[in-house]
Amino acid sequence: MDIDLPDVLAEVTAQFQRYERALISNEIAVLDELFHNDSRTLRYGIGENLYGSSEIASFRAARSPIGLMRRTARTVITTYGRDTAVASTLFYRDHMPGKVGRQMQTWVRFAEGWRIVAAHVSIIDEPKG
Repeated sequence: MDIDLPDVLAEVTAQFQRYERALISNEIAVLDELFHNDSRTLRYGIGENLYGSSEIASFRAARSPIGLMRRTARTVITTYGRDTAVASTLFYRDHMPGKVGRQMQTWVRFAEGWRIVAAHVSIIDEPKG
């Protein structure tokens, strides 16, 4: 299996960056587009477990657009073959001092393009040192 083919890595990185821009600017249509439209798509969030793209879309529509700005760090994107990737990042928000967020996404290439099929978001106390 080919890992991190340069062209595939560039494609997924561009989609990940598109997701980040949409997240902090609350572009709900883009966020909905980037999650695979399927009842098996999952998003485990900070305070919610969302099963299926319709639950994910409902969560996005009801979420406050305030306080979404964040900065990411230590982003790692790894591609496996031409059609699967995992994106992991840490994130920080100014209104959450001493906390670090963690996000992981599994991306799959479908006929309509790269889509997230599983995501996990959590927040922990920032480790010392």
